[in-house]
Amino acid sequence: MPAGMAICVFPFVSTGAGLLLGLVLALAFGNPWLDHTRKVTRTLLALSIVGLGAGMDLRIVARVGVHGFVYTIAGISTALAAGAILARLFGVARNVGTLISVGTAICGGSAIAAIVPLLRPKEHETSVALGTVFLLNAVALFLFPAIGHAVGLGDAQFGLWSALAIHDTSSVVGAAVSWGGRAVEIATTVKLARALWIVPLTLAIAAWHRRITGEDDRGKPSRPWFIVGFVAAAALVTYVPSLQRAGHVTAAIARQSLVVTLFLIGASLTGSSVRAVGTRPLLLGVALWIVVASLSLGAIVAGAIA
Repeated sequence: MPAGMAICVFPFVSTGAGLLLGLVLALAFGNPWLDHTRKVTRTLLALSIVGLGAGMDLRIVARVGVHGFVYTIAGISTALAAGAILARLFGVARNVGTLISVGTAICGGSAIAAIVPLLRPKEHETSVALGTVFLLNAVALFLFPAIGHAVGLGDAQFGLWSALAIHDTSSVVGAAVSWGGRAVEIATTVKLARALWIVPLTLAIAAWHRRITGEDDRGKPSRPWFIVGFVAAAALVTYVPSLQRAGHVTAAIARQSLVVTLFLIGASLTGSSVRAVGTRPLLLGVALWIVVASLSLGAIVAGAIA
């Protein structure tokens, strides 16, 4: 694993190649440092996101975030409603269906991790939801750029579509980095603005869970504090012009550290986690993903959102 991380430091290794290398090594040889890998992944992803902020103009970040407020609410609401309906159609258990729906609606594994303390699902239910989201994230990293080019999307359009339709922040930014241009700026900003909805959504789910089960939820949801770091880095570079050159260097390093992050994400996959997913949850995840991706892409191509 250390050798794989070292390879991913080089700029000729793309985000997709990093993820694929981690997957191959994990499935072929296993990962004896699995717990440590997952801890390092969370930290490195947060630092990469903060570093990307150093290459952005806060004024543009704010404008994109405010502009996307309405369709962010619409997108989250649509994903949750469609998830509830599809979970019933596929006969998926309530906890698993809720976890997959929330992961699709906001930011994948981070959103799932945030509500696990509230729902207190069984360990295998959490594994199923995370496994489903992980597999779809891996597919999206390769599939979305290909579809974007086939449809003829511009940089901003692709960045927006990625942020609205790919689950995890890591894969959103990874797909945008592989696309290039303004896609990274748009995708990162919109996705992080969307991730802020973890907080109100967890409160709503806590209230719903109490009403449905009568249980008292003592767990505390996690919060995406790295968003504050992203905004702070963008503010520094924007309002202290002398830091702009250093900011661009930091952002370039952050893009490559994201490749290492995706390698570690791939290296966290185990054969047992793949087998645990099962057919029905995977069908739910795929169907919900197709609904969200198709509706958002159609709206972008039609000019309904921009």
